Amino acid sequence: MSGILDSVNQRTQLVGQNRLELLLFRLNGRQRFGINVFKVREVLQCPPLTSIPKLNALVRGVAHIRGQTISVIDLSMATGGRKIENLENAFIVIAEYNRSVQGFLVGAVERIINTNWDAIMPPPQGTGRASYLTAVTEMDNELIEILDVEKILNEISPLNAEVSAEVASSLTVTGSENKIIFIADDSSVARSQVKKALTTLGLEIEVAKNGLEALKRLKEIAAETGDVTDRVGVLVSDIEMPEMDGYTLTAEIKNTPELQKLHVVLHTSLSGVFNQAMVKKVGADDFIAKFHPDELATAVQKWLVEA
Repeated sequence: MSGILDSVNQRTQLVGQNRLELLLFRLNGRQRFGINVFKVREVLQCPPLTSIPKLNALVRGVAHIRGQTISVIDLSMATGGRKIENLENAFIVIAEYNRSVQGFLVGAVERIINTNWDAIMPPPQGTGRASYLTAVTEMDNELIEILDVEKILNEISPLNAEVSAEVASSLTVTGSENKIIFIADDSSVARSQVKKALTTLGLEIEVAKNGLEALKRLKEIAAETGDVTDRVGVLVSDIEMPEMDGYTLTAEIKNTPELQKLHVVLHTSLSGVFNQAMVKKVGADDFIAKFHPDELATAVQKWLVEA
């Protein structure tokens, strides 16, 4: 237990410092890619894969790992490239997204780097894989591409973003009819999913593509009204975003007088004890793992009522 707590304490030192750790890997070519270490459970040499009829073409098979059956997605194929041929020399990155565990087939795994979120930039327009990227960064004069895994997963197994009729009928925003819901997320798919779920509440919705963009806009609104909560009811923010992550965004909000009363719901595919500790440290009001529309809409409605 002391080892776990020490690890939590070490990780939470990054909170408010806008930092992250990336696991670097390659697919078929020389291009390097990155994935947030928090999402990675383990990395292992590709085990034998079992083919199952009617699997999505991007799923190369399933692997039986530590008593669990895990679908293995070829990340090269999923981003429009050729499939990874030499499975004996390939690796699987086992990660947790949206409350489920997946295996991502990659050609090679390199190392972990520690960097700043302000060094993580939105993807350049016009690149071949641009629609599958949420961000890029630079290391050793090379571009590191960060994939929009939520988009990839949604193409393989689309999530239902509709709030159930039972929950929808129980939602009320009495007293908050003139307020807006603000969403910050770097994934276009995630923004669409969240917006669709929260449209059920019948309020105006405004979106931002990263934490820095959200912070600037919230300060603009506060300058117009005197206090951001005069106009904004709730902020629903992702954690992983280029330029400024959700933890740093929350810390900035809670340390800015004209913003600090704003209720912040962190909505993320990250999960686990590390993130719960971080959420508490930065002062977020709620933490919800992606993606369950009923749970999200209910939580937002709760904080609207308390706004």
